[in-house]
Amino acid sequence: MSTTEQRVAVVTGAARGIGAATAVRLAAEGRAVAVIDLDEAACKDTVEQITAAGGRALAVGCDVSDEAQVQAAIDRIAAELGAPTILVNNAGVLRDNLLFKMSASDWDTVMNVHLRGAFLMSRAVQKHMVDAKFGRIVNLSSSSALGNRGQVNYAAAKAGLQGLTKTLAKELGKFGVTANSVAPGFIATDMTAATAERVGMGFDDFQAAAATQIPVQRVGTPDDIANAIAFFTGDAAGFVSGQVLYVAGGPLN
Repeated sequence: MSTTEQRVAVVTGAARGIGAATAVRLAAEGRAVAVIDLDEAACKDTVEQITAAGGRALAVGCDVSDEAQVQAAIDRIAAELGAPTILVNNAGVLRDNLLFKMSASDWDTVMNVHLRGAFLMSRAVQKHMVDAKFGRIVNLSSSSALGNRGQVNYAAAKAGLQGLTKTLAKELGKFGVTANSVAPGFIATDMTAATAERVGMGFDDFQAAAATQIPVQRVGTPDDIANAIAFFTGDAAGFVSGQVLYVAGGPLN
């Protein structure tokens, strides 16, 4: 693939939050972007923001935990936008609870979306990347991978994504494909707002309390994460692979 040819990026969970910010940022970097979310209609705002700025984007509805839907989505993207060579596995859900209250369904739902989804998407795009002799995979982990009360399912899934990332880096490196992981700390999104509600705090108070524990004295924004992802997906990051970057406003230990 010529470096002057427009690369096609796939961002999952891109209807809002970190995914939407990442899709917009990658479009600003000159990528054509497939905006994937469970509900295709929910992708409208992200797609319109990209196209209004002169970019190319495609809304795609897909349950990333469903093997057939994932393959159909990648086939459609390849046909309508071009062969995808950038993948950002961002789709995620929360089913927080303490271990003794957590149902098997809560566990399975989180594992299926975060971990199975990233596996299925990575497997579906890798042929396009190998054929192009270029690929960038970024998996969204989390500071919760280090352990977080009430999130045994989410923490396990996010830790698993780090193992997936390192293995993909080893398997695909010889084909010009890199794999890295971005692990956000506290980011102000709908998901962290849901966590505030779960613990019985107003979201403003929740953010203010979190900021006091962060060295830079503020919580993160989706753009903070999109900036890190943009680096990993660029041509200049070709010698960086298998890494986990915590974007958390300071060290976590």
